[in-house]
This record gives sequence, structure tokens and C-alpha cells, in this order.
Amino acid sequence: MGVAAILLTLLTTTLLLGQFGLDDFSHALTFPGRVTGTVLLVVSLTTLVSAAAVVDHWARHSFPYSGLVALIGAFAALLTNVMLLVETVKDGDSAAYPALFGALTAGSAWAVFAVWRTSVMVPAPKRVAAALIVSSVIAVANFGYQNLYQPYQRETRPLVTLSMGKAVLSKDHKAFAVPVDITIQNHGDVGFYVLGTEFHAMGERVPLSPKDRLRQQWRTDAEQWAKSDEVNPLSRREIHQPGELVEAQPWMPYGQWIESSDTFATRVVVQLPIDTPYDQLAFYATASLARKDRLVLQPPLRFMAYSWGGSKVPVWVKEQQKKGLDSLIYRARVHENNAIDERTRDPRYVTVYWRFGTHGANVATSIARSGEEDRIPTQAEAREVVSRYGLADVITGPVERTLWDIKSQR
Repeated sequence: MGVAAILLTLLTTTLLLGQFGLDDFSHALTFPGRVTGTVLLVVSLTTLVSAAAVVDHWARHSFPYSGLVALIGAFAALLTNVMLLVETVKDGDSAAYPALFGALTAGSAWAVFAVWRTSVMVPAPKRVAAALIVSSVIAVANFGYQNLYQPYQRETRPLVTLSMGKAVLSKDHKAFAVPVDITIQNHGDVGFYVLGTEFHAMGERVPLSPKDRLRQQWRTDAEQWAKSDEVNPLSRREIHQPGELVEAQPWMPYGQWIESSDTFATRVVVQLPIDTPYDQLAFYATASLARKDRLVLQPPLRFMAYSWGGSKVPVWVKEQQKKGLDSLIYRARVHENNAIDERTRDPRYVTVYWRFGTHGANVATSIARSGEEDRIPTQAEAREVVSRYGLADVITGPVERTLWDIKSQR
């Protein structure tokens, strides 16, 4: 009965580690992930050989060191099953895998004890012990790097820049156009999925006070701007008012990506009548990104719903819609960057909210299980998602442009 339990433990470990290892070796998104796959394949082969050695050690006795081989394989199975148990308890969603690896850990521990107590012959025990310790340290170090250090390493993100061209008047001098060039440059060593982008222009009325404004007026300005997503200007003479959206649009296809050392550039044109009431234009550009070494975005990132009308959308989106912030909603399936998480975690979906209203536009993203779109995560949960999938929002602006020179040509 004891030998049968040992064989079941070793062969089950061989099968699981072989599946995880082959997937990671072939498809992991990072070099440490490929190393993890290699290690799992090596351990899988070791446990398979160990299972054969167990049969020889207890029954045939044809190989004098079969007990040692069985002991080494059982120890490798124990160490690996313990690490996988920790991983599935920490990050997994399924109760089945922690239970399975818990049982395999217990079975591996029993196998080590059962083989050891048969008085295994160990030639050069110090060398064998040193080899086991070194291999264990390497395996634990790789596991720690892949699952502990790497998610919290220094973040990199592309740079988005805005530059304005020369304003052009229409032939009848009743309108003008301002070209705006948007560039995203990725100087980092990893690529990024571009989940969503937005460009918007805000028209601003900025009359001048005939005399210096008092301290109380500055306080009133500060109270007003504290409730706005725009910048918070305080001026001795300028009387800033909340801007009004005059144009908003995406500037890069949904679900595109930008590789390391790559650049993408585009131009948008903002047109207004020459008699516009605004004194200034403020330009903003945003890109919502996810690191390509942290997830796989399964295309397409397709349109799902509007926030208005009869579409089924999260409650919090409906509440924002009542306050004047409308949304276009897009969604796609995402996959984990390693086989262990991919198999032990429930499917996740990225949802992109392209939002716009009278006082601006922006892009927001979330990654959650299907059916959890209504749930608002805690700050700790949101930080964990951002770290796990390498989410980043790159924002540039405001880039201001006065309209006095254009309006003077009427």
C-alpha cells in the first residue's frame, strides 16, 4: 500500500509538472518564465525516473543506487509541490488545485520519509547533500524572482508628446484649424498593448480682471478647481473658468501595440469658428497601456455597449452617465503570462471605458472575471491588478494655445 501511494504521488506529479513545464517552456512571456518551464520539465523527468527507481528499490533490486534515485526524486517532488501549493493558494481561484497540490505535498513528504527509512545507500553523502541544497536554492530563487520580485520591479512606460502646428484660416476667414501632432515613443525594453487612447481639446474663457484679485478670490478659485479634472490655475489677473469640451477622439486603433524602441505618430486637426467665445485651447492626450510581458490580449478588443439607452452596463457607469459622463465600452479576453496562473485562475477580461462629457474625456480600464464588472475593487485589489498586468496610464497635457492672434484676423 505504501509503495502504491508513493508511485501514485510521483506519477501524478510527473504528469502535472510535465504539462505546466511544457506550456511555460513553449509559451511563457518572459525569460524567467521559460526557465521555470525548463525546471518543471527537468523535475518531471526526475520524478518519472524516480518512480521507476521506487519499483526497483522495493521489488527487483537490480540497481544498487535505486534507493538514492528514488530519494532524490521524492525530494524534488516535495520541494516543487510545496512551491506550487504556495503559488496556487496565493494567486489561484480554484479550490481544486490547492487541494491537489496539498495532497501531493503530503504524499511527497511521506515518500521522502518512506524511502529514507529503508537505509538508502548514499555514496559521498556530503556531495549529494550539497547538490540537493544548491539545486533547491536555484529553484527557490527562480520561483521568487518570477513570482515575487518581477511583479514589483521598476516600471517602464512609453512617452506621449503633443506638438502644435501653425493655425490655418479658412478661405472666407470664418473658421480656423489647429493641427496637433501626437507621438508615442517606447524607450523601454518591453512592448505594450495600447488598450485605449483619447485626444481632447478644451475651450477656455479667460477674461482679465482690471485690477489685482484679492486673496479670497484665489480661495474661491481653488475651491472651484478642486472639483475639476483640469489643472488648478491661480492668477492675479486672469479669471479662469472651467473648460468646455470642443473635440475628442481616439488617436490609435483599439488593441494595437507598440514594441520596444518603437514610435507611433499621428495628426489630428481641431477646427473652430473664428468668432469662438474661447480665449485659449488646452490639448490633452492619454494612452491606457498593459505590458506585453504580463498578459496576452486575445483579439479583438471589440465594442460592447453604450452607457446610454437600454444597454446592460455596470451600475457605477450608469451613475456616471446620470452626472453627464457618457461611455463607450470595449472588452477582450486576457491570458496570464505563465501556465500555472493560466490553469489555476478563472478567465479574466479587460474592459475599456472611453468616457466623455461636457468638461473633458478620458480612458479607464479594468481587468476582472466575467460578471464582476459591477464590483468596485478596493485600493489594495486595484494595486494588485495594476502590478500583475503592468497597467499604466500615460497622460500628457494640458498644452495651451492662446487664440488672440487668430481672432485678431477677423
